[in-house]
Amino acid sequence: MNSLDISILFGILILLIILSALFSSSETSMMALNRYRLKHQAKQGHKGAQLAQNLLQSPDRLLGVILLGNNFVNIFASSIATIIAMKLIGESGIALAAGLLTFVILVFAEVAPKTLAAIYPEKIAYPAAFILTPLLKLLSPLVWLVNFFANGFLRLFRVDIRNTDDSGLSHAELETLINEATSQLPDQYRSMLSSVLQLEKVTVEDVMIPKQDMYAVNIEQPIEDILRDIQRSPYTRVPLYRGSLDEDLIGIVNLRRALPVLMRDEVTLKDIVKLTRPAYFIPEMTALSVQLRKFNEQKRRMALIVDEYGDLQGMLTMEDLLEEIVGKLSTDAKAKPMEETVALNEDGSMTIDASEFIRDLNKEYDLSLPTDGPKTLNGLIQEELESLPSPGTCIKIEEYVLEVVQTSSSAIEEVKLSIYYNKRKKASND
Repeated sequence: MNSLDISILFGILILLIILSALFSSSETSMMALNRYRLKHQAKQGHKGAQLAQNLLQSPDRLLGVILLGNNFVNIFASSIATIIAMKLIGESGIALAAGLLTFVILVFAEVAPKTLAAIYPEKIAYPAAFILTPLLKLLSPLVWLVNFFANGFLRLFRVDIRNTDDSGLSHAELETLINEATSQLPDQYRSMLSSVLQLEKVTVEDVMIPKQDMYAVNIEQPIEDILRDIQRSPYTRVPLYRGSLDEDLIGIVNLRRALPVLMRDEVTLKDIVKLTRPAYFIPEMTALSVQLRKFNEQKRRMALIVDEYGDLQGMLTMEDLLEEIVGKLSTDAKAKPMEETVALNEDGSMTIDASEFIRDLNKEYDLSLPTDGPKTLNGLIQEELESLPSPGTCIKIEEYVLEVVQTSSSAIEEVKLSIYYNKRKKASND
């Protein structure tokens, strides 16, 4: 080396610094690759992604060949820099050359390329995979030797190098991925994906039609009245009962299938009862994700919900379940639109029908009222106060102030909701 011209030595030094930068950037880019995107691109036939995926299956061998090459070129560069310093300055220039080379390698072969690789991992990792794959085969004996001692050292600390944590995303991590990493999706689709994940946390009790709001027909009345009530049904499936819905439920009649019979000139009660199908009962704590599967298995579109004592609590339809995913359906006839039950006041408060479901309010108006207890505002306030309050009663729940506006003999009818404003806290922030 001492016999080489100084310009050639500088050329070799620059080449070694470039190689060091390539090794450093390839290391960072390989480790920064999105594994799920990598799998997708590999399945699509992207050659660079396939090579990178194969390399990452043995991260110890990948790091072994990268660090072997990186350390070799860095040490070689140090030797070349020493020779150049000896030729230009003499022995006194060795320390200066070491300092300058450290700075150059740190900036141009470490920090800059690694930063670039972290920002654009795919643009660097995929081309690098074409170089690292044959290089790994060429240096396989040396890599094996290095890994033998490195892995042996790790085993002293009981580290299992074969345990590469390739577990899938957790439920919470998947929610974060949908909310933050799906910027290409419209808000509507993003909301639907989030709602699908929430099906495991939401029970049928949260979205059911309460018993008092169910549409059912009492058959203990003249046949003309029975037919009239059936015709007025907002649903295609109607529960029939005798006397009391809790005590004597006859069954469910499907109006589409019953239409040919109902269109006859003479229809008897016996004809209508023959059309009924036994009711399908489910526990109130059944998760929506489970119930969606059971609806498909049982070939049902409506279920009656019972509590732990077998008492009827309400009704769930397939439409109710689908609304949790896609939002309110335009054909939904069971309830008033939320715009009719919630009034936005000029002072920022809201006047709300107390029978509204808390989950629907949270979802529609971005609130955070507690949902782990009662399902409606009426139930929430009565549980907190343990009594039926009189109009004008105020209660603070978390960051919200709920004022009872109107009550009936047995329930709260209307509530005014406003956000609690802490002046002392604002003053301290100012």
